[in-house]
Amino acid sequence: MLVHPSANRVYAHAAPSLLASELRALDALALGGALTDVAVESLGGAAYVTFTGEIDERALAVVSNASSLLALFVREGELLRPITPVRLDRWDDDLVTIPRYSGKTNEQLTRLLVNLAVAAGTGADAFSGSPVRVLDPLCGRGTTLNVAALCGFDAVGIDTDKRDVDAYLLFFTTWLKDKRAKHATKRSGTRTTISFAAHKDAARQEVVVAADDTTRVVTHLGKSSVDAIATDLPYGVQHGSHAGEGRQRRPADLLAVALPAWRAVLRAGGGLAMSWNTKVLPRAELVELLEAAGFAPASDEAFAHRVDRAIERDVMVARRT
Repeated sequence: MLVHPSANRVYAHAAPSLLASELRALDALALGGALTDVAVESLGGAAYVTFTGEIDERALAVVSNASSLLALFVREGELLRPITPVRLDRWDDDLVTIPRYSGKTNEQLTRLLVNLAVAAGTGADAFSGSPVRVLDPLCGRGTTLNVAALCGFDAVGIDTDKRDVDAYLLFFTTWLKDKRAKHATKRSGTRTTISFAAHKDAARQEVVVAADDTTRVVTHLGKSSVDAIATDLPYGVQHGSHAGEGRQRRPADLLAVALPAWRAVLRAGGGLAMSWNTKVLPRAELVELLEAAGFAPASDEAFAHRVDRAIERDVMVARRT
């Protein structure tokens, strides 16, 4: 697997090892251990992730959609023979690359989170076109929603910042118009539903966004209504959530009140993947919070990497028990 370059210098440095960790996790979650000897290698001065395994149709679908995959090859002696990846991508990737704003989560990391969440909940079927509904319960300006839509999934988001929600809706509807995609918008209170398709005969998708507190997500969506949750937790500096008394800035405080609501909206066995700052929330404390709310960790794979002096980011994968 040739690693895709990243415009983010810090993420580009970590991308090869993160891709290797993602591949091991996807193998365990969706392929049952079909791949072995996953490693990072330098070939001709470029970073590759290498592995051993028989690539059948199911495995090809999973491997092809890894977050930082640029190209896929079979090694034959000293030569590489290219294999055409089978990507889920239903739309142009400018859906995720055009938006630029302060605090935006790297789109490759977001794709990693979506991949792990759907693999934990749906297995390999999620990478073969099975219907999947992905929730970002802290959606901000919608990077996760765009990544999910790009993959052909239905997407749902909720955020307490109405300005961010409005900015996302303006971008997404403008983008659909520019692509001449068939779409319809329906508003009900603080919730907006957009149904869309590339043309009249194409399969329709849906994006639902609500400007509200994340603890009220069940009110907008109903119980057991999503297949996967993927989100980038507050880092304790930039974000917060209105919940209970005042504004919660510590991720642990936010999770204590939000996880029960997230569990209620996630179907039984559904997957959850979240990234968070380990400097403000130790992994052991996060596991305790998840288990207390009815989630079980689904992967021991390490995704720890440095973002800046104040942020050491890691990824947790879990299932609703």
